[in-house]
Amino acid sequence: MNLGGRSVLLTGASGGIGAAAARALAARDATVIVTGRNVEALEALATEIAGRAIPVDLSEPDGPERLLAAAGHVDVLVATAALSQAGEITLLSPAEVDRVLAVNLRAPLMLARLLAQPMSERRSGHLVFVSSLQGKVASPLSALYTATKFGLRGFSLSLRLDLTDHGVGVSCVSPGFVRGAGMFADSGAGLPPGIGTVTPDAVAAAIVRAIEGNRAEVDVAPLTLRAGARIAGVAPVLAATVSKRFGASIARAVEQGREEQR
Repeated sequence: MNLGGRSVLLTGASGGIGAAAARALAARDATVIVTGRNVEALEALATEIAGRAIPVDLSEPDGPERLLAAAGHVDVLVATAALSQAGEITLLSPAEVDRVLAVNLRAPLMLARLLAQPMSERRSGHLVFVSSLQGKVASPLSALYTATKFGLRGFSLSLRLDLTDHGVGVSCVSPGFVRGAGMFADSGAGLPPGIGTVTPDAVAAAIVRAIEGNRAEVDVAPLTLRAGARIAGVAPVLAATVSKRFGASIARAVEQGREEQR
């Protein structure tokens, strides 16, 4: 798809990856509608990219419907909104579980459900879901977050099969650890030696490539992490052993960083 002149709805735009994606899409001459909960950040970003801002809380049951009613015509959906989770799931309240599920999984699914029909009727459109390498590799102390990212990836790949004959593209973009902005960066957690990171701009560029090339999947991470994700696909037990050894310390550091910021 040529993004020039297209209307793009981008969720999670007040976060680091979302803001970088909004700028990258606007640079391709798309009209970008940004949404999120931080009204001040959204309005500043919309002014910067000559777009529109629609503040919406996607954890609310009618959030997706209200968002699309306000957005109007949408050629491309880029779903980046997500909530983090680190620590034992037994420590989460039912309300906290429901909120993560609503934002990370239900909201993008509902947006896709509502957009699939008009896009199919036009035989034009693209849906991008930003998952994570945690949607390919099981990680300790993040069972709920990992479940949502596995689910989002599976939904994306399956939906692509359903919509390809209707002229609608579907892509899944899976970043690794992102530096400079986003959940991991905000926590202040460190990484073991040899585990690299990527920038929000790299993720944004991957989103653009996914749309313009109608790519089913794009992984955004250093070679070591991308290789590990591939190994997990054929040897999940081995990958889980490695992940448990190194991933638990990272998850604990992320949770500690979140606690200090509360």
